[in-house]
Amino acid sequence: PCGAEGWAQDAVPPGAAFVAAASYRGPGNNDTRSNKALPILLWWSGSLFPHFPGDTERIDCPRGSCLVTRSRRVARHRRTKALIFYGTDFRAYEAPLPRLPHQTWALFHEESPMNNYVLSHPAGIQLFNYTATFRRESDYPLTLQWLPGVGYLRGPAVPLAEKDAWRRRGYAPVLYMQSHCDVPSDRDRYVRELMKYIQVDSYGKCLHNRELPSERLRDTSTATTEDSEFMTFIARYKFHLALENAICDDYMTEKLWRPMHLGAVPVYRGSPAVRDWMPNNLSIILIDDFDSPQELAKYLDFLDKNGEEYMKYLEYKNLGGIKNQFLVESLERREWGVNDMTLPNYLNGFECFICDRENTRVKEEQEHKKSRGKIPAPRPRIAQFKHMGCPMPTPGFGSVEDLSGGD
Repeated sequence: PCGAEGWAQDAVPPGAAFVAAASYRGPGNNDTRSNKALPILLWWSGSLFPHFPGDTERIDCPRGSCLVTRSRRVARHRRTKALIFYGTDFRAYEAPLPRLPHQTWALFHEESPMNNYVLSHPAGIQLFNYTATFRRESDYPLTLQWLPGVGYLRGPAVPLAEKDAWRRRGYAPVLYMQSHCDVPSDRDRYVRELMKYIQVDSYGKCLHNRELPSERLRDTSTATTEDSEFMTFIARYKFHLALENAICDDYMTEKLWRPMHLGAVPVYRGSPAVRDWMPNNLSIILIDDFDSPQELAKYLDFLDKNGEEYMKYLEYKNLGGIKNQFLVESLERREWGVNDMTLPNYLNGFECFICDRENTRVKEEQEHKKSRGKIPAPRPRIAQFKHMGCPMPTPGFGSVEDLSGGD
């Protein structure tokens, strides 16, 4: 539902079953107000709503309660304090204008700018007061949205002897599986050049050179649910080309975490800050550490032929192998869960984040009025470029000057 593109493209997060989730009552609070007195949060984007039964629901959050609805009939109601937009669906020309002075706008957007590039420009992101994006700097970060927990990283790997046996049967050392071609990261151009120097099995529509062994595995739904047969098949490969659709700090998807779960080594290009989140200092191979695809191919070939060196990249799976306390603590602090029904999903969590802040804002505005200006009014919160911003795209291989005019 969140702009899903299928296994061979850009898949649905492992926690994306939220649409059918039960209503989130939260931890409870001392809010004794009736529903008729609560602030209203309006989901302007209908594609993510309802994620609980009915069109309207009371949510009980840590600091207070709110009503959440998708009914646009309340768009201009005095108690409607916040409008929540899903970034992929947001179009400025469809926005509810004029903006009302008593309302804030909130943005939920877990995708990269490829889905809505307007939000990666200051004028776009500054339309909003609150944000939930992949960037750690956003108000409600979704950075680890694809990682269920540290246990996911500790999943067992296919033994090296078995991987070598598959190599002898003709499997390439490197897997590429994409069907969403010509994306802003220009990943196919890089892989096309890499293929000149090392064997790569490509099963998707992009640079397709090999067929999946069964019709069932070709079904896109097989992979988005992490089907066991599909996972067993791709786990045979020593290396997975893990190239995101856009280059943005903290934008990391299943392309990174899934091979780590399976015990394949990701050959990664995506978040420039990816090292901050890795389980140890030697768990992925960064494309940008190499001067050229040819140099990368030499290194992959070396690891393919030297099992002891290759296995160093999987030491994070051993007992005590996850050394990165920042990663561990970030997962422990995260209040929402991925495939964990005991925790709220990130939509429920963001709703409560907005609810709590709007209850606080209402209270501060009331105190300001009662004091006749002696207590300052709450200052408006404005989202910043760093909440979503990404650098401009560059060629996946070579320079802009090398490209033909019609590229």
